Amino acid sequence: MLHLYNWSSKVYADIFKWNKKAWGISKEEFLAYPSGSIGHSLGLFYAAKGFDVMPKLENHDVFHILTETGTEIQDEIAMQYLLLGNGKFSLYLIGMIVIGGILFPEHVSYYRKTFHKGQSLQRFHHIEFKEILHYQLTELQIALYSKNTQVDLNN
Repeated sequence: MLHLYNWSSKVYADIFKWNKKAWGISKEEFLAYPSGSIGHSLGLFYAAKGFDVMPKLENHDVFHILTETGTEIQDEIAMQYLLLGNGKFSLYLIGMIVIGGILFPEHVSYYRKTFHKGQSLQRFHHIEFKEILHYQLTELQIALYSKNTQVDLNN
């Protein structure tokens, strides 16, 4: 399933993100961002996981660090539930939810929990994080997790 996910995410980037430009930032360049920033945290994420930057899917990796969602296959499926709860909708997302639910029914309570987590967060799935890589990750997390605070990206 993990190989299917890795393959499908590349196909997804090619087909559904054809009009989106890759960030063009290397793992090493992410680490040059200020400590605690989204950019630096993303560099640490890539280094810790041994991952390469997947062009056009960089936002997805920010979703992982922002929501503290793991990267095992059940976590990748849970991320889709979280994003659905946050208001995102795509054929790929629905496909991953259906396939993941069928193949991993033992994680249904985890998936339900992450769906509700997505509902409880401020909307973030639409944010283009490349523009705010210098923002402090914890400050954005606090804003996203607070229903009393609107996420203000103008500062």
